Amino acid sequence: MRFIIANEFYQQMIAMPDHTPDCYVRPGEFLHHMYIDGVKYAVAPAVIDCLAEAEAKNDQEAIAHLRLHKLHFEALLADAERTGTLTEDVTLLGDAPPTDEEAIPMTGNAYIPRVPSRWEDLGLDLPFIFDLAMRTIYNRGQITGGELANSMAVPFPIVNPVFQAMRKQSLIDIVAQRGNSGDASFVYAIKPPKGEDALRDALDKTSYVGPAPVPFTDYVESVMAQTIKRLVVTRRSIQRAFEDLIITDESFNEIGPAINSAQSIFFFGYPGNGKTSVAERITRLMGDAIYVPHAVEANGQIIKVFDPIQHTVIQDDDHHDVTETVLKRGVQFDQRFIKVKRPTIVVGGELTMPMLDLKYNTVGKYYEAPLQMKANGGIFMIDDFGRQQVRAMDLLNRWIVPLEKKYDYLNTITGTKVEVPFDQLLIFSTNLDPHQLADEAFLRRIKFKIEIRDPDEAQYRKIWELVCRSKRVEFDSRGVDYLVQKWYRPSGRPFRMCQPRDILDQMMSIAKYNMERVNFSPDLIDAACATYFISSQKKDFGAKVRME
Repeated sequence: MRFIIANEFYQQMIAMPDHTPDCYVRPGEFLHHMYIDGVKYAVAPAVIDCLAEAEAKNDQEAIAHLRLHKLHFEALLADAERTGTLTEDVTLLGDAPPTDEEAIPMTGNAYIPRVPSRWEDLGLDLPFIFDLAMRTIYNRGQITGGELANSMAVPFPIVNPVFQAMRKQSLIDIVAQRGNSGDASFVYAIKPPKGEDALRDALDKTSYVGPAPVPFTDYVESVMAQTIKRLVVTRRSIQRAFEDLIITDESFNEIGPAINSAQSIFFFGYPGNGKTSVAERITRLMGDAIYVPHAVEANGQIIKVFDPIQHTVIQDDDHHDVTETVLKRGVQFDQRFIKVKRPTIVVGGELTMPMLDLKYNTVGKYYEAPLQMKANGGIFMIDDFGRQQVRAMDLLNRWIVPLEKKYDYLNTITGTKVEVPFDQLLIFSTNLDPHQLADEAFLRRIKFKIEIRDPDEAQYRKIWELVCRSKRVEFDSRGVDYLVQKWYRPSGRPFRMCQPRDILDQMMSIAKYNMERVNFSPDLIDAACATYFISSQKKDFGAKVRME
């Protein structure tokens, strides 16, 4: 809690043209807060004056709010007088302003998967490693020891003893040598008959080939070490992350604490106001990369976790894949993991219940991790909620345990359950009334319910400026004046965040057709709006359609 006691700041506050909505007991009344460089302060002289005004009006709500402020201020004032720290040059009581480090916290990820130094460090049984090596050799026909280790994503020195043990058991044999890298240049092939028998057994279990899986306990440890709960968002850092998106301070004040909670968020509001864009920018606040395993081993079963579609691999300065670079330049972390950006996984109306459970590959005999498992350490957003193929209530019930317990149960084909950590920011986004989708009991489990509101006219115009700048089109405020006057005010059409981008795209397409430079001429604006907005006039085209 911070109180400004200098009267000159009171005058500055009064002179400010705009104020964040939480500066009021109620919007537009009893102004007693101000922000300086993103930091919120209560202005003590304003608190005293506003309390007197509230008492004169017998406004009990305002009186209760302001009296509590006054009690806190008087306690701080008495403490300063008692300790002798209240001098003439003191302008602030309470908490000191945040340092730069506190205002924009670093979001570094200290976790690095430790490079194994011997094969036992892999956490896998020796027969499991044998089987993976046999399948890899079979797929390649012949392969050098170095290539085999690279395929398994383990350092050659620690698996070379494993290869030698396989030779001693007559499972594989050296058939050639390529290069002069010592044992790593020996070429291996399956050795009949014992090798062929062992290969059949290995293929009967699974046909998985690739990086050696990480033990499930190591995976759980990695998720907990990279938890989103350690992330801290401040008013200043959120403004930087959203600098290319027009968002009100009121929305910032709701979104920021929701991210810090690492719980769950329900975005609702009219379509086209950027709910998905907000979710994408939240990922920016989550900071740097995390390490995700290619696959995990649980009870002898293999679960593929890394998904090149859902995960974005971090590249080095030379634009090489981290995996490729490290294998060439020296191992820096356990290569069974891959370094990716914190995931943002968005699903919409295509979501079904089976997509939220382990998917068994009947041919390969391994599992694909569900979406929420791939989203650990990041964001899982269910967009357009309420329009999925599955009933909304069934989908909501699916999240009760994960939301409360922070773990999820996944089913295998044998009927056993795997307890998986649930460490992600779960976001529901809908254009529908939340009360039509969920009962009060479930809405209570979703900690933050945030309405993404329509922009006002000033924000709408600012969006036009940003969109024009991004598309390298000269902005003309007179053209926007014309647009608002003709296409919005007469019909009371609401502003939406997406409209400037969409209308400008229409204008650019029409300008190409007309072989002219895009501009804010009334003809171009009218042509774009005529094909963008649907007329409110009812028309009968002869056909009937049911919307259910």
